[in-house]
Amino acid sequence: MHKNNNLLAILGPTNTGKTYYAFERFVSFKSGIFGFPLRLLARENYDKALKKLGKSKVALITGEEKIVNKEAKYFFCTTESMPLNIEVECVAIDEIQLAADYERGHIFTDRILNLRGTQETILLGSTTIETLLKKLFPNIEIRKRDRFSRLTFSHVKSISKLKPRSAVISFNLNSVYEIAETLRMHKGGAAVVLGSLSPRTRNAQVQVYEERKVDYLVATDAIGMGLNLNIDHVSFSSLQKFDGKYKRNLLTTEIAQIAGRAGRYQNDGTFGYLKNAGNLDPIIVQSVENHNFGDIQKIYWRNSNINFSSVDSVIESFKEFPVKNFFIHKKNAEDEINFRNLSKDINILKYLNNSSNINLLWKICQIPDFQKIFNDSYINLLKNIFLTLVDNEGLLPQSWLEDNILKLENYSGGIEELSIKIAKIRTWTYIANQSNWIKNYKFWQEKTQHIENNLSDYL
Repeated sequence: MHKNNNLLAILGPTNTGKTYYAFERFVSFKSGIFGFPLRLLARENYDKALKKLGKSKVALITGEEKIVNKEAKYFFCTTESMPLNIEVECVAIDEIQLAADYERGHIFTDRILNLRGTQETILLGSTTIETLLKKLFPNIEIRKRDRFSRLTFSHVKSISKLKPRSAVISFNLNSVYEIAETLRMHKGGAAVVLGSLSPRTRNAQVQVYEERKVDYLVATDAIGMGLNLNIDHVSFSSLQKFDGKYKRNLLTTEIAQIAGRAGRYQNDGTFGYLKNAGNLDPIIVQSVENHNFGDIQKIYWRNSNINFSSVDSVIESFKEFPVKNFFIHKKNAEDEINFRNLSKDINILKYLNNSSNINLLWKICQIPDFQKIFNDSYINLLKNIFLTLVDNEGLLPQSWLEDNILKLENYSGGIEELSIKIAKIRTWTYIANQSNWIKNYKFWQEKTQHIENNLSDYL
């Protein structure tokens, strides 16, 4: 645990200028690491810093993109990719209330507890985490910010009655395209923003909307995390989402996070839902309008100090219990399940007799499953990567990469097929960014990104 003085939390709902304020403060230091919940956001702020500070001083580190100069002083990262071994004056972490998220919470908790700037550490998020922050850090300075504009509920339920500068939110890829098609027929066009699109394609879509070439936007909940667009009205096409395990109702805080994208700076915004979405409880509507939510009671925690001396010691590390009663012990995270499965595999087991191979297996188990299908083909891919690396002195051979990657350079197919290819190429983009596994990694980084851009464009 680092010293906890010089801790500053900036808390408030969407459209309070939190990130803008933190960015200005962050670049006033000589060096810093800024963690964001989405690669789109890391990219957006990296681009902003490029203009302000110049190319040599800034770096971008996400699972799928690494642009790092030797002289870099300011690192813009996804929370998972924040470097843990660099000393900087300022550390900033965005959307810290995600420490309560079932999937990723333990990573946010780890960064909040263990990453510190030598001069200042800035935590940004929703007021729902205030009580918990005070329990963790009694000396923390908390500054609260109010929304610049009002957010109110609107009853418009039909697509044909949506006003220009509206965004329709959907949690299902096919329905995103169906809605966009309906808008095209009735309203003359719509831009589409998905978290899975490559940054280049997404930025092109955002530009089409921002330059008013189209008046409507259809987006997944990726828009909820800080995308700053000129939206007057947000309409939900569904009030439920599939979260990888089951279909569930949206949480009030999720509705607020997404609805809060309506109304930028001092323009008031409205939110509502389409007629097949179901109904919103008036109490939820009131909570969203008044930014009034229950406090977060507990956040997820997992021991991040892993002992790699044996397979058993790794598994014991995961079992270590949290010391605070408001921490939920995170069990069965995806990387942990992968490790437990693969470390029992008869073909892998014989190599797990030294800490460097055990550590390698753990790194491979952290390769994200962008397809979220949780099936054997993903586990087999991880197994294949491990055995290929061990058999080839820690490098993935050129011919093996060609076999796996080049077949994705095929841009035919419908929405479903292209989406699956994008998810697959994102996995390869991630692998290409593990530069110590690939001899000419620059070539493969460019290749995978090129395929991802083209697939996204076709989609």
